[in-house]
Amino acid sequence: MAVFVALGAFLMTLAGGWTAQRVTDRRHLVLGLAGGLMLGVVGLDLLPEALDAAGDEIFGVPAALLLFVAGFLLAHLVERLLAVRQAAHGGEEHNGRAPEVGLTAAAAMVGHSAMDGVAIGAAFQVGGGMGAAVAVAVIAHDFADGFNTYTITTLYGNARRKAVAMLFADAAAPVVGAASTLFFSIPEHLLGGYLGFFGGALLYLAAAEILPEAHHEHPARSTLLCTIAGAAFIWLVVGVAE
Repeated sequence: MAVFVALGAFLMTLAGGWTAQRVTDRRHLVLGLAGGLMLGVVGLDLLPEALDAAGDEIFGVPAALLLFVAGFLLAHLVERLLAVRQAAHGGEEHNGRAPEVGLTAAAAMVGHSAMDGVAIGAAFQVGGGMGAAVAVAVIAHDFADGFNTYTITTLYGNARRKAVAMLFADAAAPVVGAASTLFFSIPEHLLGGYLGFFGGALLYLAAAEILPEAHHEHPARSTLLCTIAGAAFIWLVVGVAE
């Protein structure tokens, strides 16, 4: 049942990526929406789950929040190191951005989607009701995952074929993750730590890259409204899932 449900996440992820491809003539709106979706996923979905799962504190601060900050800083460090490396070797950049950063970020999205599949499988092991609730949340926000995976990859100047390849990898990841729960399970505190860390990296990409690019050439009110709509959509998804 978990693998069958994960197929719905597969289709929803592809739908998100297809949408991102079809609206390239309104790129600033796409980026604004992607930034809002990423902000909503981090603040309203990933971080609350991380705080619930990784409840330990280190020097008075929840471990999930420390890993959240670590993820943010690591994303910044990786981007800077790759950009410097590209410049030192005379590599091509896209608007000052190293294409490897886009691929790394997309790979992180694939890893997150695999963990979504693991979450579906683990929830169904607890019970059918729990599995259904988690499946609704995962399938709904996998549209945003597909949308963001394609957008992030192309934003950094990668070819369309690479973006499509990462999109299909992201779509297949929940199915693989759900199937893996037939053989093992991940301790809850480790899962919480991962969610916090990934949330920090995702927030960096949204705040430091996606949203500034969205407003760079088109500082329009419609772009801002798309960002708000993206965050509101994730709020709606989380509310329905609860």
